[in-house]
Amino acid sequence: MSAIGDAATTHPAVRLWLALVILLVLAMIVVGGATRLTDSGLSITEWQPILGAIPPLSDADWQAAFDKYKQIPEYREVNKGMSLTAFKVIFWWEWAHRFLGRLIGLAFGVPLLVFWLMGKIPQGYSGKLLGVLALGGLQGAIGWYMVMSGLVERVDVSHYRLALHLSTAFVILAALTWLWLALGPRDGVIRLATLGRGHVAAVWAIATLLAVQVVLGGFVAGLKAGLTYNTWPLMDGQLVPDGLATLSPWYLNLIENITTVQFTHRTLAYALLVVAIWHAIAVTRVSDDARVERSAWLFVGLLMAQAGLGIWILLAAKGAIPLHLGLAHQLGGALIVMALVLHAHRLTRARN
Repeated sequence: MSAIGDAATTHPAVRLWLALVILLVLAMIVVGGATRLTDSGLSITEWQPILGAIPPLSDADWQAAFDKYKQIPEYREVNKGMSLTAFKVIFWWEWAHRFLGRLIGLAFGVPLLVFWLMGKIPQGYSGKLLGVLALGGLQGAIGWYMVMSGLVERVDVSHYRLALHLSTAFVILAALTWLWLALGPRDGVIRLATLGRGHVAAVWAIATLLAVQVVLGGFVAGLKAGLTYNTWPLMDGQLVPDGLATLSPWYLNLIENITTVQFTHRTLAYALLVVAIWHAIAVTRVSDDARVERSAWLFVGLLMAQAGLGIWILLAAKGAIPLHLGLAHQLGGALIVMALVLHAHRLTRARN
């Protein structure tokens, strides 16, 4: 998390553009969560980057789309007998998710070209912005790669590919947030009495834990692990449940065993919170600037809220995750990523 930009002046037009794209990405993450929670992700069985932007416009078009859905295992084994009206509901969720992806591509790519032609891209940022654009295009391909996994032999998508899709979305969000911050006003150097390398190393450690937690969250979602062990703080009446090592070879338990995945997701949440609190206390003790203290504690506060929300979801899940809680949890994860980027940006700009 080195400082990738030290803009001498602000760039309000470019920052406004990036802020709007960040809001669209947040909306995309939430709608993606709704698509998953409503089991809508396989309702569109083709990938048409351009023509796919046009939804069915006639009864015949709707019936054709429905007939294609009837050919996949999810319909035959899970939704057999579904009405056309019910199909339209899941179709619109998936269509909205894909439409937002297209909109983000245009909202990022077209202004980028305009700013480029006008010479408004700050020096040193052209490659970074093009990298984000390329990553966005890759994310669209990853999304289809994920959907493909559920069209032939499965009734859902691969949890590995779902975790990859979710993680890439968070990487894009983090990159956009960092660029937005780097192009902001230089409002004075943040001072720490005794910075040392330990505080920056702690941020790297926290970022690593958070990245693993995001992947585990994708596994929990893909394996529907949140629908089991719906008690807290115990799992099946135990602090450490049975069944953590039932698969062979052993490492499969970490990525395919529902019990182990949920247990690891819970345990890492505790560890992440403890490390974040320790870091916030340590920074507060040596900081001469309230800004870096606020960002450290903002991150802690969001982690605590997210943990509480996760517990609420576990206790409320009775055969299905409540949609509003699941979406709040998805949005909470995105806000936590942004808060850590904010804190990392402030900390890496600090001086003794």
